[in-house]
Amino acid sequence: MIRILFLCMGNICRSPAAHCVFQEMVNKANLQNKFFIDSAGTIGYHQGHEPDGRMQDALRKREIPIIGQSRQINKTDLEEFDLILAMDNSNLLDAQSLDVSGKLKYKIKCFAEYCSDTNIKEIPDPYYGYDDGFETVLDLIEDGCQQLLDDCKKQLSS
Repeated sequence: MIRILFLCMGNICRSPAAHCVFQEMVNKANLQNKFFIDSAGTIGYHQGHEPDGRMQDALRKREIPIIGQSRQINKTDLEEFDLILAMDNSNLLDAQSLDVSGKLKYKIKCFAEYCSDTNIKEIPDPYYGYDDGFETVLDLIEDGCQQLLDDCKKQLSS
């Protein structure tokens, strides 16, 4: 089983969107029994909340089921997950700082590494942004999740 954790700051926009999108892709590929997928935030401010309503609207337009509740990342996550994908460099550094031994940093990567456009270095936070920011973020997330799924399928078949 491959255990993947998506990470952003508040766990109400980008990381839950990636969680929802990737789960839907995994479900459509009939690989549910091969993955455990979750999302978290680097802060606990929104703990227990559903994804932001604007992100829910954008997900619904794409017929992607909305799942999950906000929670904060913890040190145990570093051990339990095979891959932790941060949406931006700030979240990446926050997650890496939880690994005081430095032995688990190899698991923590930027989600943008999976985007097909190599110029994308971070997934922008749409929370305070412009009206179509949620759609733009979902475009990037869908692209990255497809590349991630393709990589995981290769891993599962080897």
